[in-house]
Amino acid sequence: MKAYGLTDIGQARAVNQDAIFYSIEPVGNLPNLFLVADGMGGHKAGDYASSFTVEKFVEIVPKITSKNPITILNYTLKEVNARLFRQAQSTPEMEDMGTTLVAGVCTAQEFYIMNIGDSRLYLINDTIRQVTRDHSYVEELVSMGKLDKKNARNHESKNVITRAVGVSEKVMADFFEVEIHGRDQILLCSDGLTNMVSDSEILHIVNSERGIEEKAGKLVELANRNGGKDNISVVLVEPDEFEV
Repeated sequence: MKAYGLTDIGQARAVNQDAIFYSIEPVGNLPNLFLVADGMGGHKAGDYASSFTVEKFVEIVPKITSKNPITILNYTLKEVNARLFRQAQSTPEMEDMGTTLVAGVCTAQEFYIMNIGDSRLYLINDTIRQVTRDHSYVEELVSMGKLDKKNARNHESKNVITRAVGVSEKVMADFFEVEIHGRDQILLCSDGLTNMVSDSEILHIVNSERGIEEKAGKLVELANRNGGKDNISVVLVEPDEFEV
């Protein structure tokens, strides 16, 4: 297994409110762990929310005795959410802060996924498939048939999310399991990538003959070249060499 991640401030932001983590080594009872968080909130609240969430997530996972990846991810999320919410309630300048979170864990044949917000996970082979579902106002319009998927990418409300870590006492994520075959690759990313780079462009770069670090760099580079209107984060995973 190989993994590599990058986070970049982009061309328009004063602060990077994204945070990432990736480890192909065990984290507690998880065989590996991959995280991308995209914070929101005024001043430095978004920066704090994403970095706090990633840091505490990695800190809490080893304390959980379960060996079920979904159980571990879900329990950890709830604990992190409670801590971040308390912090927001007790610190006036951090009121209403929150963060998206997409998390992944790879076993020998499956990839376990959790997401909240609009940071995404893609399964990439000969095609590219978004596994996660955005928790956003625009995605709700698409689901109701009120907006065409093609027009959703440039909608004026595309950054309005409907779920986030830390904004309320309770949090609800979506969970997915996908089978891993052959040369499948996994991409976790913030919307700073997907708002600037099309799925077809992502597919082309990830399927190139470059090494994993260069692929990640090319994704960030293209997002910046196309405008870099937000922070950009990517974690790319090549599970094909994973062994139990």
